[in-house]
Amino acid sequence: MFGGGHVVLPMLQSEVIEPGWVSQDIFLAGYGAAQAIPGPLFTFAAYLGSSMGQFKYPFVNGLMSLSAIYLPSFLLIVGVIPFWNDLRSMERFRGILAGVNASVVGLLTAALYDPIWISAVRIPSDAAILVGLIFLLTVLKWPVWSVVSISAVVGEVVTRFM
Repeated sequence: MFGGGHVVLPMLQSEVIEPGWVSQDIFLAGYGAAQAIPGPLFTFAAYLGSSMGQFKYPFVNGLMSLSAIYLPSFLLIVGVIPFWNDLRSMERFRGILAGVNASVVGLLTAALYDPIWISAVRIPSDAAILVGLIFLLTVLKWPVWSVVSISAVVGEVVTRFM
């Protein structure tokens, strides 16, 4: 998958929120938790599957969702591996891959904007908090776990007192 799990985030959102299987709040909470732990974002699909309240067995539904999101990638790998060395040596194919990689930047930007930006940044103070957290991560190089912890505390304070 070019761009990783973030590229499928808008698709996941439309497929589980619009039919009413998962609320926007549950979706964003799971996304936040998936960002806070190591590992691929695709495991977020297991969370979404198990969060769908209308199914009787959340654990089984989570496993099915996880399997369904990984299956296309595995099938693609099995289908391409026999031809990979030949494809890699073709100049035209390398050019196509460069173009696909460039388009991923746009897809990732779209995934950041919707659902994350439009649902999380509602007022100017939200943007200020976000800028502060990014500053802690990028400039001061604080560990991710500490910035996530700070954002949780700040979010709770803002929710309760504002």
